[in-house]
Amino acid sequence: MCDYSLHHVATRPARIEDELVTTKFSNSITRGFAAAGEPHVAVCLLPGTEIAFDENVECEPSFGLRILPNKKIGHRLARFRQINMDNSVIHHDALEFPDGQMVLLTRLCVGQRAMVLQLPTAARRPEIRENQARPAVCEPSLSS
Repeated sequence: MCDYSLHHVATRPARIEDELVTTKFSNSITRGFAAAGEPHVAVCLLPGTEIAFDENVECEPSFGLRILPNKKIGHRLARFRQINMDNSVIHHDALEFPDGQMVLLTRLCVGQRAMVLQLPTAARRPEIRENQARPAVCEPSLSS
C-alpha cells in the first residue's frame, strides 16, 4: 500500500528483488520508497512484505526537531506493516523490525537503500486468492 499522502504521486506495486531508496517525494508531505532509477515513482508495499536494507536503518527523532541526532535502529531487516488504520488522517505505512520496534516510513532518513526479499503469499499467487473467494460447487452424485 502507499500512504494517503502519496495519492498525488505516480505509484507501482513492489516486486521481488526491487531495489528501493527511501525518498522524499516532491508532490507530497511524506517519504516512502522509490525504485532505484525511478525517483518520482512511489513503490507500494503490501503488509507483510519483507525488505533488507544495505545498512542498519536510521530515522529522524520522534519529535522531528532537527537539533537531535538521527536514531539508529540497529537492524537491516524489516517487514512492512500498516498501523493506526482507525485514524484516516495520519500516516499508516510503517516498518516492523525483528525486536518488535515500529517506525513510520515517513520518519526514515532519505537515501537509504533496501531490496524487496519477499512479498506476502497472497500477492505472489493471486490465483489462490481467487480460488478461495469462490464458493465450492458440489457436483451431483451419479450413484443413487
